Amino acid sequence: MNEYVERLADLLDADINRITNVSTEEARNRVLSGNADAVREIRGSFALVAKQGKTVRMARSLDRPMRYFLAKRHEGPALVVADRIDAIHAWLKAEGLADQFHPSYTRMVPAHHIVEIQLIGCPDPDPVYTRFFNPRFNQQPKDLDAIGRNYIGALADEIADWLRHQPESEPVGVCFSGGIDSGAVFLTTLHVMKSMGMSPSRLKAFTLDLGQGEDLKQARGFLEGLGLGMFLESIEGSPEALNVDETLRTIEDYKTLDVECASMGLALCRGIRERYPDWRLLIDGDGGDENLKDYPIEENPELTIRSVVHNQMLYQEGWGVGKIKHSLTYSGGLSRGYVRTYAPTRKHGFDGFSPFTRPSVIEVAEGIPFIDLTQYDVPTLYSLKGEVVKRGIKALTGHDIPIFPKRRFQHGALPKQDLRTRIPDQESHFRRKFLSLYQGE
Repeated sequence: MNEYVERLADLLDADINRITNVSTEEARNRVLSGNADAVREIRGSFALVAKQGKTVRMARSLDRPMRYFLAKRHEGPALVVADRIDAIHAWLKAEGLADQFHPSYTRMVPAHHIVEIQLIGCPDPDPVYTRFFNPRFNQQPKDLDAIGRNYIGALADEIADWLRHQPESEPVGVCFSGGIDSGAVFLTTLHVMKSMGMSPSRLKAFTLDLGQGEDLKQARGFLEGLGLGMFLESIEGSPEALNVDETLRTIEDYKTLDVECASMGLALCRGIRERYPDWRLLIDGDGGDENLKDYPIEENPELTIRSVVHNQMLYQEGWGVGKIKHSLTYSGGLSRGYVRTYAPTRKHGFDGFSPFTRPSVIEVAEGIPFIDLTQYDVPTLYSLKGEVVKRGIKALTGHDIPIFPKRRFQHGALPKQDLRTRIPDQESHFRRKFLSLYQGE
């Protein structure tokens, strides 16, 4: 053969793209062009791959996991693209190429980048990354009221854009703990629905309760304190139903916090599905902590407050493409971790949406002058999210949002000590269990 014959297997489900300003075909053409500005203008949720000749380009939004695997064939390379590792593996098995597979050989397209691959045979060239979303530091004023208005205003715009593209009578469920992020999403969604002339009776706040957790009490206090208690609906479940093996198969990852979170997500989605067989739309606050840098720095020995406030989108993207600590298999930050939300909702047939992951919202957050506002003081950084959101919600809705102590989703549905008996803090064990799914293949 004088020339390799390349092949692209696109296993992505195009029907779950939620692009609100251009057609899927136009969006795919923009990705194919490699024009970063054109891809940045795509609004909504998407995972797209396009091919012209031997050039393949891929891009995705933060909320859409996207993986690829380059297989060798006698006639030329085959690029397989999917949202899941097991889908890639199944395709390779069907093609008689499974002996080339290992989970760690798959690659994740990093969010906010166009990834270009040339299918020219052996040796395969490295992919080329072009950033299409590049928010700038210090674009917001040093005024918490103004920052709050801009941040929650962007959140409201994204929720409105999403609602416009949903059937008018379809119910909307908010995954709700009564924390800052889910509280902001609920109140903003309610406000937007009313301002758009939509019936608020379509809205529910779903709270997971596995027994003795603090979230249900917190959620009830949040809503009843604002005279909105009628929207709350608790979803009860049993801790005995938590199944680490199921979670590992679902999210295809092994980070302890993500395994914990996804286990609770599976329990919540399972409970809603059992009660409402036809429910489709869920909205949540995933990404709010990342945007306003509200994670306990002291729990991660690699971090300091300087690294948090000086590195662009550290919590959204990890240490960044091209850096030593960037995982080619899993990407980094929420770019990696969003599977904890995506996979459970997909498994149970929901169409999920996290408005905090949208670039317009992240752009406001990244523009906050964190250094000037905190002077590198960690407690001040931790208090910043509550101040920004509280002021923004007040300006938009008139509500005084209650601010409760920070607590992770998985620790609110079940006391931490009880959760630990079901899901031990054993990342290396989880890694081995996940890899064992492919032993003997």
